[in-house]
Amino acid sequence: MDLELPPRLTVVQPGEGREASLGSIGVVFKLFGEHTNEQISIVEHPFPVGALVPPHLHTREDEYSIVLEGEIGFRSGDREAVLGAGGYITKPRGELHTMWNAGKVPARMIEIISPAGFEHFFWGLADHIEAGPPDPEVIGKLAAEYGLQFGEAPWLPDIIARYGLTPPMR
Repeated sequence: MDLELPPRLTVVQPGEGREASLGSIGVVFKLFGEHTNEQISIVEHPFPVGALVPPHLHTREDEYSIVLEGEIGFRSGDREAVLGAGGYITKPRGELHTMWNAGKVPARMIEIISPAGFEHFFWGLADHIEAGPPDPEVIGKLAAEYGLQFGEAPWLPDIIARYGLTPPMR
């Protein structure tokens, strides 16, 4: 007799999860693919004032963001939006996008990644940053391993100027 076991219950209490730096923003790990049959992963991203995520695209996963606190700006393709707490946005794979703190106070959002797996890029990047000064070559190899591509965006200088953001490191 072949009985299927129900999925394992995973509980993450408020304040739990490894907190780390990804450079311009933070990350708090909440659910890994191992907890969701590889369907999704969930992380939280704190955005300090002035924070900007370098323009990038994902080749393997879509992202769904929910703003929890503050205001976060999003640019995906030729669409731009600023969302406050309670706002939702989708960022489809294959489309160059960026995010930034669009306000004057720290902001925070939840990121749902589907399918799961990309959370391990964040883990590897956090480990690398904790070990010492970031090495662009190591970050490039890690990004390639997870299908992440950084891109030049002609609209980026305008966003930096309008919101007083810290430009991404080259």
